[in-house]
Amino acid sequence: MPYGRRAALQKAALGFGVLLAGMKGASAQGRQLRLLMLGDSITAGYGLARSEGPPARIEALLRERGRDVRVIDAGVSGDTTAGGRARLEWALADQPDAAIVALGGNDALRGLTPAQMRTNLTAILDGLAARNIPTLLAGMMAPPNLGAEYGREFSAVFNDLAEARPEVVFYPFLLEGVAGDPALNQPDRIHPNPRGAQILAERMLPAIETLLDRAANSPSG
Repeated sequence: MPYGRRAALQKAALGFGVLLAGMKGASAQGRQLRLLMLGDSITAGYGLARSEGPPARIEALLRERGRDVRVIDAGVSGDTTAGGRARLEWALADQPDAAIVALGGNDALRGLTPAQMRTNLTAILDGLAARNIPTLLAGMMAPPNLGAEYGREFSAVFNDLAEARPEVVFYPFLLEGVAGDPALNQPDRIHPNPRGAQILAERMLPAIETLLDRAANSPSG
């Protein structure tokens, strides 16, 4: 075969290989990420249409920012951290790439001890870490009627877990900017209304994007 023709074929083959590699890389980068949101009635969007709840609003905001993410709503009204721990395996059936843990509010409402909550959240975080699933821990605050000491111990659980696990993205208060505002909550003053759910999603978005960046670069991502 003449040298010129052989060189041209080799160049074409090399170019085709580069093209395939580029297509493969683009496909890997462009695949849809699955984000699990393990929570209680706040996550479940109590009193709201499904499209108005936090998972749907978070998904919509991420898509507006060009991120192909499906947010898996694993919220169960009334769930405590013990309930979330018990159903973690079931919640992982969709094989999420990342997870948000948003539990604890019902532990406080039922007067369960912060020690119990710590044990359950630790087990949940351990279970996710064992599967190399990047995680965001959303904190919660105890109602003031339970006393200052209980409130300090309750908040310390989230702070301590976040400090001990630098790999976990920490969002200190799930209802930041929403709690206590009658205009952003339903009549029960506990659950966000549609506007409140939107603000919750908007405020969490930077932390969630940090989580997703970690998921995209993780061994399981």
